Parts: sequence; structure tokens; C-alpha cells
Amino acid sequence: MVRCSDQSLYVGVARCLERRLRQHNGELAGGARYTRGRRPVVIAWQRPAPSRSEAQALEARLKKLSRREKLNLIADVHDLDGGCP
Repeated sequence: MVRCSDQSLYVGVARCLERRLRQHNGELAGGARYTRGRRPVVIAWQRPAPSRSEAQALEARLKKLSRREKLNLIADVHDLDGGCP
């Protein structure tokens, strides 16, 4: 999850987090259209997943959270599953 310059939150899946962040910030081609007008973006929360399918399932769950729930997750008030793997 990244925090954009307008304080909005963007959720996505990446195999290489550093490269994806550089894409979102316009340093490399391929960033999301959503983040283009909201640069710079910074990593707000991350969690490794054992497989792409599990990462996409987590992404779907995160996207369903309210902004407040996402901010609580970022602040480590609670974890989505009650603990990190």
C-alpha cells in the first residue's frame, strides 16, 4: 500500500517492491494511472505473500477496507490476520 502526495492510499501487488515504487513515481515506465497525478508516493504498508494468488487475495481484502481501517493497519493498531507471518 502506498500513500500518495494527496494523502490518498493505493493498494497493489508487486513482485519487486523497489521497482514498482520507482514506476509509480515516474522514474521507470509502467506506473499506475492513479498514482501519476499524485506523486510522489511512499510505501505506507507492505506484507509478503507466499504466492501471487495469495497476494492478489490480500489485495482484494485490503481494497474492501475503509480508509479508517487502512490507516489503522498502517498505524499497526491491528493486523489483517491478527499477526504477521
